[in-house]
Amino acid sequence: MSKTLLMLVGDYAEDYETMVPFQALLAVGYTVHAVCPGKKSGDTVATAIHDFEGAQTYTEKRGHNFTLNHDFDGVDPAAYDGLVIPGGRAPEYLRLNEKVLDIVRAFDKAAKPIAAVCHGAQILAAAGVLKGRTCSAYPACAPEVRLAGGTYADIAVDQAHTDGHLVTAPAWPAHPAWLSQFMKLLRARIEI
Repeated sequence: MSKTLLMLVGDYAEDYETMVPFQALLAVGYTVHAVCPGKKSGDTVATAIHDFEGAQTYTEKRGHNFTLNHDFDGVDPAAYDGLVIPGGRAPEYLRLNEKVLDIVRAFDKAAKPIAAVCHGAQILAAAGVLKGRTCSAYPACAPEVRLAGGTYADIAVDQAHTDGHLVTAPAWPAHPAWLSQFMKLLRARIEI
């Protein structure tokens, strides 16, 4: 496909929301650059596994070490065809980094496909790209979506929502839905 995607990750990004899309997008032919502010290619981020086990919120367990394959400082949004923002706890601190927000704004301004899962909406809200848009996220992020001027899409945990070039989903059970919608925006052609 010769398309290159950028994935913004950080420590305690959700394990499934980082590893599964990274591997799935590689498997269908994309180049995916996984980056984290303050880290370089070859460094790792710690992931967290979030699960739904009957409590009033998700549970959290230590996941894997995910190896970054590109330097954050070298990111030029113009060089990429799409952006992936996993959830987990990483977005709560990544949204404090002005370069992260500038990257998101650049993708949005260029109307390039952006996919955000779960708490990834925290970065979208902080970047100011949700005004007038409908966005799904983990339900605990609904107030942030609304405060950013967006409409929260209250959909099933295994569903996704597309609004223009923005694909969002509540959590990792929606991988088949959001990956499919994201790849349509990327104009992927997969032959089996």
